[in-house]
Amino acid sequence: MKSIVQHLREEKYLTQTELAEKSGLSLRTIQRIEAGNIPKGFTLKALANVFKTEPEKLIPFKEITKLNRAKLINFSSLFGLVIPFGGVIFPLILTYKTNDPKNKELGKSIVSVQILISVALAVSQIVSPFIQKALTLHFPLFIFPLLLIICLKLLVVIVNGISLNNKNDLHKNLKINYL
Repeated sequence: MKSIVQHLREEKYLTQTELAEKSGLSLRTIQRIEAGNIPKGFTLKALANVFKTEPEKLIPFKEITKLNRAKLINFSSLFGLVIPFGGVIFPLILTYKTNDPKNKELGKSIVSVQILISVALAVSQIVSPFIQKALTLHFPLFIFPLLLIICLKLLVVIVNGISLNNKNDLHKNLKINYL
């Protein structure tokens, strides 16, 4: 089965070498894409410019629709706003019940970020009474880190959701994966 890029290249009567030169990509990159790798980022834009098409049209339809599970995993991390550690537990369950490797990898990244946020929340809630007492403050200090981390959690879920819709990937991937 031909890739979309190979089909478009052959329609324009281009060799792989000619396509590489026109796009500014390496011949090996073109070969990988035609072998089944999905172009992303700069590569996707460069090919779209050569073929004078929208970048989304160079991605196989099945790749786009397969990320619905990752979007659900990302959305389920909002349970952490209602249930303590729900932002880790529910996405973790959904991730490990996922068979697709791409969705599972995205789910692991989502859960790793949620683990960091949950640990930050727990530490801030443990430390804030001690800081409050040391500074002899008469208002509940724990509210500030709580609200800050809730806003952070919302921001992460929204940004990742937008990125999954637009780029079919997370906005930022952690270099350390806890799973």
